[in-house]
Amino acid sequence: MIAYIDRFVHENDVESMPELDRDEEDGGGVLPLFKGLELQGTVDFDTAAAGKDFGGLQSSEPLAMIRPASADDVARVIKLASRSPQLAVAAQGNRHSINGQAMAHRGLAIDMKSMDSRIQVDPSGSHVDVGGGALWEEVLKRCVSDHGLAPRSWTDYLDLTVGGTLSNAGVSGQAFRYGPQTENVTELEVVTGNGDVLVCSPNQNSELFFSVLGGLGQFGIITRARILLQPAPDMVRWIRLVYGEFSDFTADAEFLVSGGAGDSFDYVEGFAFVNSDDPVNGWPSARLHTGHPFDPTHMPPSAGPVLYCLELALHYNNHHRRSAVDKRVERMVGGLRYCKGMRGEAEVSYVEFLLRVKRAEEEAKANGIWDAPHAWLNLFVSKSHIAHFDAVVFKNILKHGIGGPMLLYPLLRSKWDSRKSVVLPAEGEIFYLVGLLRFSFPYHPKGLNLSVDEMVAQNEEIVEICKRKGFDFKLYLPHYGDRKEGWRQHFGNQWTRFQQRKASFDPRAILAPGLKIFSRNWQPS
Repeated sequence: MIAYIDRFVHENDVESMPELDRDEEDGGGVLPLFKGLELQGTVDFDTAAAGKDFGGLQSSEPLAMIRPASADDVARVIKLASRSPQLAVAAQGNRHSINGQAMAHRGLAIDMKSMDSRIQVDPSGSHVDVGGGALWEEVLKRCVSDHGLAPRSWTDYLDLTVGGTLSNAGVSGQAFRYGPQTENVTELEVVTGNGDVLVCSPNQNSELFFSVLGGLGQFGIITRARILLQPAPDMVRWIRLVYGEFSDFTADAEFLVSGGAGDSFDYVEGFAFVNSDDPVNGWPSARLHTGHPFDPTHMPPSAGPVLYCLELALHYNNHHRRSAVDKRVERMVGGLRYCKGMRGEAEVSYVEFLLRVKRAEEEAKANGIWDAPHAWLNLFVSKSHIAHFDAVVFKNILKHGIGGPMLLYPLLRSKWDSRKSVVLPAEGEIFYLVGLLRFSFPYHPKGLNLSVDEMVAQNEEIVEICKRKGFDFKLYLPHYGDRKEGWRQHFGNQWTRFQQRKASFDPRAILAPGLKIFSRNWQPS
């Protein structure tokens, strides 16, 4: 083995290397690879955790997990990989990807959470500098508790790293006002696939800045981000409105995100749920709390197998009179077409509202389903096809639910900068996020107990139906496996630009191999 590793170090041919014995102490034959690398951080050869992700659909262990102490450590690892024709590098945060996007099969994984995650608020209060491996929950708590400030745009779940969400988009109910998280960053520190540590912004290394935001990790690893801040409110009026008709639901949602009410809520989301007493997929899933009853007699006779819920939030401070908040809410919801008697409200702190999914996580862990596989599917669907999508997907394929949330809410194209790498549907100002967040239950009382393979097959069926019917849509958090044509179709007329950016910032295709967009010996097509 030692003779073989010596040849490996000189020839760096990882593909021809036989499987290593992972029981060998200190990584066995892999250790010589890091000799002389002069890392400030550490190298870990116990890589079992690094070979898994939240999706639980794939597993693929790297050769080693690097825990860098700085951006320079990240650059050293990338330069090491560049001396091999096959070795690749994947940045990992909280490993919340679904389809192995952050894996590095027999490559090198970088644990971004091990880096310095200092959260430094500028004295002006305009922005905060945070490490790429910092969790959004940490950013929230530090900014609010120490400074009374908060970022403007969030994700629903905050136990995600800053670099991870910025490499995709980062979407939640604030995006209709402020755009996704990628639109709320003014500067980045990035380690490119060339091993360069660069600071970039709209005015400095701008092509790298626009490439990396939403770039799926293909052009660089984000080691620091400068995020815009605003004063944090004290409280949130949290509202849910139930609809029996899809057309009423979408009309009201689009009215609110387009500013039709004059005043504006601070958060607008929505979801579909099953018109039954199913405790997981049905009426109980639309309640804000146990004291908010769901009375189905308020539903119109025309209501079908699926109902819809508009979820809203209004920020306010402790010094605001409750009566004034009440009047403001009534002014904005008074003309909406929800089913009367099907309105629930709660008052919670701002931090409690943003951490609302944390409570769901704790419950899922207690029920043993958090660590089960998650065959999730996320789409952006154009407004022009969302009603047809509802008819063939929600009211047909998914009429019994999916064992988890079915998110559905509108976004505005004008809040997304087209210079960034995120791909959106081709037409129209309004498009919808559709999130099918499936959970695997060991037993379901209504008999909806698909296997993981059946869930994946159902997701594939939905995507194929969208293609066959000519829907204007894009996958969000995309994954196409080895299907290169799938990636070309995904990027469409942006494919050439995406390849050019790859050639500039990661020409050897070292970064983010789990997406399988580029192989190490790729050529522009």
